Amino acid sequence: MADSRRLAPIARDTMAYVLAGGRGSRLMELTDDRAKPAVYFGGKSRIIDFALSNAVNSGIRRIGVATQYKAHSLIRHLHRGWNFLRPGRNESFDVLPASQRVSEDQWYAGTADAVYQNIDIIEAYAPKYIIILAGDHIYKMDYEIMLQQHVDTGADVTVGCLEVPRMEAVGFGVMHVDEKGQITDFIEKPADPPSIPGRPDTALASMGIYVFNTAFLADQLRRDAADPKSSRDFGKDIIPHIVKHGTAWAHSFNTSVVRSAAEYGAYWRDVGTVDAYWQANIDLTDVVPQLDIYDRDWPIWTYADVTPPAKFVHDEDGRRGMAISSLVSGDCIISGGTLHRSLLFTGVRQNSYSKLDEAVILPGCHIGRGARITRAVVDRGVHIPDGLVIGEDPELDAQRFRRTSSGVCLVTKPMIDRLNYR
Repeated sequence: MADSRRLAPIARDTMAYVLAGGRGSRLMELTDDRAKPAVYFGGKSRIIDFALSNAVNSGIRRIGVATQYKAHSLIRHLHRGWNFLRPGRNESFDVLPASQRVSEDQWYAGTADAVYQNIDIIEAYAPKYIIILAGDHIYKMDYEIMLQQHVDTGADVTVGCLEVPRMEAVGFGVMHVDEKGQITDFIEKPADPPSIPGRPDTALASMGIYVFNTAFLADQLRRDAADPKSSRDFGKDIIPHIVKHGTAWAHSFNTSVVRSAAEYGAYWRDVGTVDAYWQANIDLTDVVPQLDIYDRDWPIWTYADVTPPAKFVHDEDGRRGMAISSLVSGDCIISGGTLHRSLLFTGVRQNSYSKLDEAVILPGCHIGRGARITRAVVDRGVHIPDGLVIGEDPELDAQRFRRTSSGVCLVTKPMIDRLNYR
């Protein structure tokens, strides 16, 4: 008689463990008060919702999230938006803050340590497989396909990978693979990344997604924890050790990327800089964006406030509530202002005669009368004074705000407060 468990999705025997403790310092002031995975994205979501949604949509029903840096807003979001998994259905959702469980003077020392310090919790659930995820990337992926490859190859670890321009790989783990897909070398964040054979301008980069048999990973973490020379990191220590002493296989993102009929490429973004964050949000205003957030077959789950609809008022020349090629969330009131190719999060108020062009406005902002904002990210709760102009004078912008080399301005409450507007 066939084992009925073998006929069930492998995801049901899997725990997803999301690493969400990073600050994301390249996002500058956007992460002064929140961890990178908690940063808002796409009008309603947080960055971490993409990895979590991928897990749930893939059929995984046991999830743990390790937090560390300024985690309050992240933990609050997780409790509000991800509390639908139920122990009575053999499901679980654990938020695992760094809590000095191993040593009274030790927080999470690295990505591997963030799993090791909670290994007893993981083992208590007894998942056969565990998938380690980064909580700070934007993409849609069916993890069940990667899990199936892991089982079929009998790998010690399976590493999610994607092709990137070679010199963009300096911030990734870079790997060599043989003709079968087995990893023969793994280098973490090389200054001069090796290229794919025959393709000198392209490198094979790690996505920070790893699949293990749970028992094998527990052994590796305990071995690593006993090594005083280890930096307690997956990319620097765990994966290179397995490549040398075991079997590591690469899994191509192209194999398991989820696309709707409207999507034409394998979309993956690290929105780790102000420029990349701004661009990824603005890209959603395209007529046919590369990322389809309207895909009902692969929804991006999140916590959403109960809000009234967006509202557009006034219809006079020069004072018309109007949005062109833009995304406007609930509880926004566009009162005689105009916006073009912009994205407004929940609860924004835009007053008369103001203009937004390629602007990303986070929740609860207030845009004053006659203000003009171009190519900018405005942080949560900022009140833009009447008549303020942002994005038209590079020298003045650089004095007042955080201005990137490509001309995108990041605007926060302290920056506005320093202007001393009355």
